[in-house]
Amino acid sequence: APNRVTNIIFDWGGVITNIDYHRTIEAFSRLGHKSFEDFFTQHYQDDLFKRYETGRASTEEILNVISLEAGRTVSEKEFSDAWCTMLLDTPRTRIELLKQLGKKYRLFLLSNTNSVHTEYYTNYLKREYNLQFPVLFEKVFYSHEVGMRKPDREIFEYVLSNKRMLPSETLFIDDTEINTDVASDAGMMAIYLPNGYTIEKIFGSWLK
Repeated sequence: APNRVTNIIFDWGGVITNIDYHRTIEAFSRLGHKSFEDFFTQHYQDDLFKRYETGRASTEEILNVISLEAGRTVSEKEFSDAWCTMLLDTPRTRIELLKQLGKKYRLFLLSNTNSVHTEYYTNYLKREYNLQFPVLFEKVFYSHEVGMRKPDREIFEYVLSNKRMLPSETLFIDDTEINTDVASDAGMMAIYLPNGYTIEKIFGSWLK
């Protein structure tokens, strides 16, 4: 482990929790929305979803747009179910890893997310591991609560100043490369996690 790391900021989906965007695209297609990938992929989000992830668009507004595209009324439950199909499991090994890392480092979570996903996943982890998810971190930063999102530099600067972290002592991990690029520009150490690479592989040797 680099000696100077004292803080580690984790992305959530694709880093801690396994995700598959295609499942959500397919689920919306089954609801009659044939071009959902034009709105939302890992690498591209339409302005509506950017506003959703920064708390400036409501679920109701999204439902209206999706219903219009689908040519029928899509219910909130249908939306929520389809929207959450991208969220897969969180392996127990990762929960244990975070608990171990938390003994040596200050841990934070920084996620572009929305109220539907956070609620769904909070319930999943409570059910699956009897775990209140945020307790693994000193602080959790959700885009829809702070009104900013990655890769905008301001959210990185906000997180650093909010918890008085020096960028040079802070490691940031994300599965989207533009986010790690911006974190590097802001002076942090950053690890881009391509598909198939896991935090277990990175940190296995750090804890020995």
